[in-house]
Amino acid sequence: MNPAVLIASIYVFALAAFLGYQLISKVPPLLHTPLMSATNAISGISLIGSLVIAGAHHSRFATLLGFVAVITSTSNVVGGFAITDRMLKMFQKRPSPKPEAGKAVAK
Repeated sequence: MNPAVLIASIYVFALAAFLGYQLISKVPPLLHTPLMSATNAISGISLIGSLVIAGAHHSRFATLLGFVAVITSTSNVVGGFAITDRMLKMFQKRPSPKPEAGKAVAK
């Protein structure tokens, strides 16, 4: 790999990490659930890409990296949906308890 390409790639990665952190830290709590859903969709796209790389048989190293990417993307998707489901359950109305038979309801 050309050193100039490597430095440019590291620069883009560092810039994306910094901008991603700044963006996520400024999101209000009300928007966290929709943002999690969008992030899960992006993780699903990366899962498909990692499956393609793992199955392409370019080299053993590429297949190994593709396998690691499949495992991490899958855990990210499953964990993200589990957390999103838990957050959405927090906003559901709880059923009101029914009065017992034979007792008068006080109003």
